[in-house]
Amino acid sequence: MGQRTPLYDLHLALGAKLVDFGGWDMPLHYGSQVEEHHQVRRDCGVFDVSHMAVIDVTGPAAKDFLRYLLANDIERLQQPGKALYSSMLNAQGGVVDDVIVFLLADGYRLVGNAATRQTDLAWLRQHAAGHAVQVHERSELAMLAIQGPHARRKLAELVDSARAAVLLELQPFEAASHGDWFIARTGYTGEDGVEITLPASQAPALFNDLVGAGIAPIGLGARDTLRLEAGLNLYGQDIDERHSPLVSNLAWSIAWEPTGREFIGRQALEVENHRGPAHKLVGLVLEERGVLRAHQVVRIAEIGEGEITSGSFSPTLSKSIALARVPAATGERAEVEIRGKWYPVRVVKPTFVRHGKTLI
Repeated sequence: MGQRTPLYDLHLALGAKLVDFGGWDMPLHYGSQVEEHHQVRRDCGVFDVSHMAVIDVTGPAAKDFLRYLLANDIERLQQPGKALYSSMLNAQGGVVDDVIVFLLADGYRLVGNAATRQTDLAWLRQHAAGHAVQVHERSELAMLAIQGPHARRKLAELVDSARAAVLLELQPFEAASHGDWFIARTGYTGEDGVEITLPASQAPALFNDLVGAGIAPIGLGARDTLRLEAGLNLYGQDIDERHSPLVSNLAWSIAWEPTGREFIGRQALEVENHRGPAHKLVGLVLEERGVLRAHQVVRIAEIGEGEITSGSFSPTLSKSIALARVPAATGERAEVEIRGKWYPVRVVKPTFVRHGKTLI
């Protein structure tokens, strides 16, 4: 038996198919993964993401500590509620975890991946030793993600006027505290929406209210196909400790300036960047029938081979798509081995669908 979120009993009552995800018993779907995917693209749905790691970093040295720990620079966060995406790197430039960092009134909040929760805590505490920094795991909190083009409007109709105003005024990658709710306009689907962090004791009632108002519950299966269509990386598949942001389509999340800012992994990244990354993360589209899956071999004529990191059938495109790490010189065409046969694929920028629009 894995760990359970405060919504476990509700998932059972709604007929969810439960699976192990990073040591947590989580809903894969509530009947149809494909229909749940379309529900979020076309309207909105609610995800239980209470398994995510929520960690607050406070203390007089919190800012300097996180400027050293993260590849992106939290100096860019000038007002409470502002957020940025970053990676925590090891000395070799590999990704320990990717996180969203929020500036709070009294420190910072990091939201990381469920499967790396203990790794993240150990990493933070290891490097915080000897500094005026406190690292707090917020395990008493739950998190719901309400995602889709109509998410904020429908949610605003269910809450009081003050919270509705917050929901409707938030800009992308901003958050605001209202009472004991922390409302962030972030997500992992390529659609608009919010993620609400709140006391675990309040989560079942809110989830019930949302489902009762017609905001469908959505499982991790649709969450995965939605994020894949949006070209968003999954830790442990598309990024890990063996690969740097430079070969993971995340070079934009590295803050090279100011040049005097030292951060863990900087020296290794500078060497790799100077030499030129040997690989890149691209999107693949299979034009024929078949399914692209992780670890399938990608062959590029006269250049070399790569590997699919994430692959699935795209409900929005009605085609199989994938993210793949391939040689940097890869052009517009490649082949993928599926069950002993080679199939042609188109190489595209690794963002297939955003805000309901096809981009390939």
